[in-house]
Amino acid sequence: MIIRRSKQEIGRIADASKIVKEVLQYLQDIVEPGMTTQYIANAAEKLIVKRGGNPAFLGYRGFPGSICTSINHEVVHGIPGIRRLREGEILKIDVGVRLKDYCSDAASTIKIGKVTSEAERLMTVTKESLYKGIEQAMENNRLHDISAAVQLYVEKHGFSVVRDYTGHGIGQEIHEDPQIPNFGKQGKGPRLKSGMVFCIEPMVNAGEHKTEVLLDGWTVITADRSLSAHYEHTVVVTDNGPIILT
Repeated sequence: MIIRRSKQEIGRIADASKIVKEVLQYLQDIVEPGMTTQYIANAAEKLIVKRGGNPAFLGYRGFPGSICTSINHEVVHGIPGIRRLREGEILKIDVGVRLKDYCSDAASTIKIGKVTSEAERLMTVTKESLYKGIEQAMENNRLHDISAAVQLYVEKHGFSVVRDYTGHGIGQEIHEDPQIPNFGKQGKGPRLKSGMVFCIEPMVNAGEHKTEVLLDGWTVITADRSLSAHYEHTVVVTDNGPIILT
């Protein structure tokens, strides 16, 4: 069942979203070569708590980090640690916040210094595909209109969408129904109604779409070790079109 949120509930999700947005912007400003991913996670957690929230990922199904930090061919769910960032790498940061029993979630890909033209293009296409998907989060559209828009845009540019992990609903829990794949057929899936709140999050690989999970049980990598990019927003469907909360 897809929950339709009241204006009051959407307001609470929006409050959590303000923290997510601030944290992501702050991290983009401070991240630099030589910094450890644990330092980045500590900085994020400190700001989240300062703003009155809690890191929604910490302890979720046993996840040990405050945020997810995934480098290069790591797709999602990277665990912060002692690994130091190097010039030319790309870092995916995924931030979830719980504030007064409501959640928000967003992600961005950050360049560590100067990166290759392939990495630049991958990041650009992935971010643009996110907005192509968001454009379809309209009342009376179908859920997979979002999926199809992402897939079409990504594949048109020669990249592939990850199929093993999806976007999702969000509200009182960080992950709620429905799952929102980044591939699908237009006109399929449940009809969208105002008040539905989604996390739309293309995960895009430079190579094939297949993934693997490392022995830590969390970190997802591309099976062919190609670069991967990830962007995400929390979005609400309204009578007047989608509104990005993060």
